[in-house]
Amino acid sequence: MEIADALGSANLIMGMDPKLVSIIVVTVAYLIIFTEKVNRAIIALLGAAAMILTGILTQKQALAGIDFNTLALLIGMMIIVAITEKSGLFQFVAVWGAKKVKANPRGLLIVLAAVTATFSGFLDNVTTVLLIVPVTFQITKKLNVTPYPYLLIEIFASNLGGTATLIGDPPNILIGSSLDLTFMDFVIHLTPVVIVAMILLIMAFDFFWKKKLVTTEKARQSVMLMDEKECIQNRSLLIKSLFVLAIVIVSFIFARELYLDNGTIALTGAALLLLFYTFNDKGHEREDKVSEIFNMVDWTTIFFFIGLFVIVYGLEVTGVLSLLGQKFIALTDGSVHKMTYLILWSSALLSSAIDNIPFVATMIPMIKSMEEAIGGREVMMPVWWALSLGACFGGNGTLIGASANVVVAGMAARNGEHIHFMKFLLWSVPVMLVSVLVATVFLYFEYTYAG
Repeated sequence: MEIADALGSANLIMGMDPKLVSIIVVTVAYLIIFTEKVNRAIIALLGAAAMILTGILTQKQALAGIDFNTLALLIGMMIIVAITEKSGLFQFVAVWGAKKVKANPRGLLIVLAAVTATFSGFLDNVTTVLLIVPVTFQITKKLNVTPYPYLLIEIFASNLGGTATLIGDPPNILIGSSLDLTFMDFVIHLTPVVIVAMILLIMAFDFFWKKKLVTTEKARQSVMLMDEKECIQNRSLLIKSLFVLAIVIVSFIFARELYLDNGTIALTGAALLLLFYTFNDKGHEREDKVSEIFNMVDWTTIFFFIGLFVIVYGLEVTGVLSLLGQKFIALTDGSVHKMTYLILWSSALLSSAIDNIPFVATMIPMIKSMEEAIGGREVMMPVWWALSLGACFGGNGTLIGASANVVVAGMAARNGEHIHFMKFLLWSVPVMLVSVLVATVFLYFEYTYAG
């Protein structure tokens, strides 16, 4: 009844087909978001407001369209990462890893790629590169080698590693929350693909750069003299952070058995770590520390998601996404195999050029609308994994394909190491194509060939 009332209101106010109105709102909002001329959170919220003001949605419907589990997961993990970062854990691991390979430049390439990919599976990609890149410059300067290949492989590793888990990349968070998937669902189906892609990436970089990755014994000794323990800024906080992280990850793994949503786990972990972080503080010092951590939450991203959920829900309520789903079924002749590969490659190519978050947010309800006609959720799972792999791997396609790419380029420029757009394509396009090809092979053997 509410949907009918909303659609009736839209016709009354606009004198236009509600489907057309919702398409216009989404198209204008997405075009402005993709131009990056205006803050994306502002545009998403204005688009959400337009859905309500035109009568497409009521305010109650708009609130119902917001996925609070996703928001809770994002906010909780942002708080946990913000506090853990203050312990110095991530810098410690990078320096420790460099010393484990005896400061060999080629070994360092492998270590930094592996560390970046691993951290990206549990942190957001931007945070990972913000932590790893400064250490990279510090070590490569001591070794007197070019930081360029290390920066490139860190970009690619951050996007590949983020694909491996539920919490590694926003598209996975969106998909996992919408389908009620567990942490282990992503590990089982996506981590093997990421591992193979990472191995190929490291092998390729080692082959093409090994002649330039040489240094002197004196330079290597300067790195070996670095004390990784000095990276630990707060040992007590490190222990507390590792304790909470362990609880959160274990809870993610057993979330289904515990009957808990991922958002609840993340926010509970964040609250517990905040308690540990401020327990011995008094008065204004405690309040200041809590405010500081809350200020480190990326509220721009949070409000961007809020607006985006409402915009996409407008398309869903008016039936636009169901109509697109029917067209897609007709295009692929109802074949799950065709859908899988089409979604995989189109997602990768589009995500190379545009923000993959609004793309995935729009695709989720569209794919959901097809499930009943195709045979249910289980039959459609390869399509869902294809969406995740394509959207995440596509971030490696261009310098603007993912936020981490842009951040690393900016940090590199400030350190006198410029990463040019066209030069980056010489590496990014092959890396993206090979990783998507690896995903294609995995999906074929897991579903098509096995079936």
